Amino acid sequence: MGSKPRSRYAVNMSKDQTQDYERIAKAIHFIAANRLEQPDLNAVAVEVGLSPHHFQRLFTRWAGVSPKKFLGFLTLSHARAMLAADQSVLDTALDAGLSGPSRLHDLFTSLTAMTPGEYKGGGQGLEITYRVEDTPFGPAVVMATPRGICGVEFLQPGEDAGALVHTRWPGANIRPGTHEGVLHRLFGAEPKTTPPIKLHLKGTPFQIQVWEALLKIPAGHVSTYKRIAEHLGRSTASRAVGGAVGANPVGVLIPCHRVIKESGVVEGYRWGSERKRALLGWESAHQEAWRAERPTGTI
Repeated sequence: MGSKPRSRYAVNMSKDQTQDYERIAKAIHFIAANRLEQPDLNAVAVEVGLSPHHFQRLFTRWAGVSPKKFLGFLTLSHARAMLAADQSVLDTALDAGLSGPSRLHDLFTSLTAMTPGEYKGGGQGLEITYRVEDTPFGPAVVMATPRGICGVEFLQPGEDAGALVHTRWPGANIRPGTHEGVLHRLFGAEPKTTPPIKLHLKGTPFQIQVWEALLKIPAGHVSTYKRIAEHLGRSTASRAVGGAVGANPVGVLIPCHRVIKESGVVEGYRWGSERKRALLGWESAHQEAWRAERPTGTI
């Protein structure tokens, strides 16, 4: 298969853009907290300390759509509509392994589980390198063993990446690394003929099953804990699925943010509910743009 054309909606990440996210997150939090009053552009701009014109430009540069358009992707009614529409899409994706234009499917080939000894020993004997990468949703630390990515975590302001990695992997040999910018491949451009990303994860057999299911949910779509449990033949295990989703060690690459409640409520994310809403809104905006640009008759 040839490489895909680069979309004009692909993100060219910069330091300014990752700093922009702090204001975007503050805006999303303000909008969510005041959704019944439906604050207008001026009110949100004041909250984040910018003029309406500056805020409009910043938000549109970050999201690819206007603030008003983006807010439509954050409503409860939109989430419920996605759940209603995505039942058949999810079934197809989980059964066939591929559905829609999700960039993740173009990047992944394998998910390898760690041995019980590596899992129980906090990475005892593993060589782990790490690097901090900028994303549209704030900086994240990417951890890798020679066999693949073993962790991706968003960093809190002022958080030390090395200390976080040592906390996650107390038994491993850890050092800064120079491995490829995998998050830029995800957010920065359409996939090309580059080596696929491999994951090397520690988890129970059930957790691995759930994470493999999450990898099959296309960008711009959502699922629920109950639906994933039913697909795994464990219809009464929604709570256990929720635990496995929450334990996902690889943020964004394994898209646990695409799992929401049956009611359509978007919350309960390891790296903050605002970031989860931002991820879902950003993906919805970019998938809508992709569909608008897609030539008639293409697959």
